[in-house]
Amino acid sequence: MSDKIDDAELHQIVQRVLSKVTGNSQPSQPVPNPPAQPLEAGGRKVIAIGADHGGFELKGILKTEISSLGFDVTDTGTNSKDAVDYPDFAHAVAQLVSSGKAWRGIMIDGAGIGSCIVANKVPGVRAGMAYDLSSANNSREHNDTNVLTLGAGLIGVNLAKQIVKVWLTTDFGGERHQKRIDKIKSVEKQYLK
Repeated sequence: MSDKIDDAELHQIVQRVLSKVTGNSQPSQPVPNPPAQPLEAGGRKVIAIGADHGGFELKGILKTEISSLGFDVTDTGTNSKDAVDYPDFAHAVAQLVSSGKAWRGIMIDGAGIGSCIVANKVPGVRAGMAYDLSSANNSREHNDTNVLTLGAGLIGVNLAKQIVKVWLTTDFGGERHQKRIDKIKSVEKQYLK
């Protein structure tokens, strides 16, 4: 028996876990062959974005930047500078990516670390924090991240825009990196039983 998990099997596992977490006794219908690219709106890929109060202003700026790059944006909040808890918003972004309702996700808090931890708890999510162009590129090319976390208190607006652009436009390198991604999925699978 192979330890590898394909995308269809991972999707079914995620759906079962989400059904348990939400208390929905009717699990969603399994998708026999999930699309290679998650849902798109009007032919454009959807990016989920969220922030806590520390990332609220940067989120607004990045939404405009993401739209200008040709993506649709789904905003999970917060909607003001009033103090909120980053786990709520990081979880919302990660759920949209995990469920296939968003192609990728971006979460902004004060440092980016806490949101990265939260997002990585959601099955099917590979979140990475980026603080420069190299870390943004590496997280996509080597780790095939699907959620980016940013620390609004650590990077400026112009650098954040550049990081987002690099992260959204860098393809996964595959080849030698794929076996490592397969191992990440295998570890995740062990804990979804």
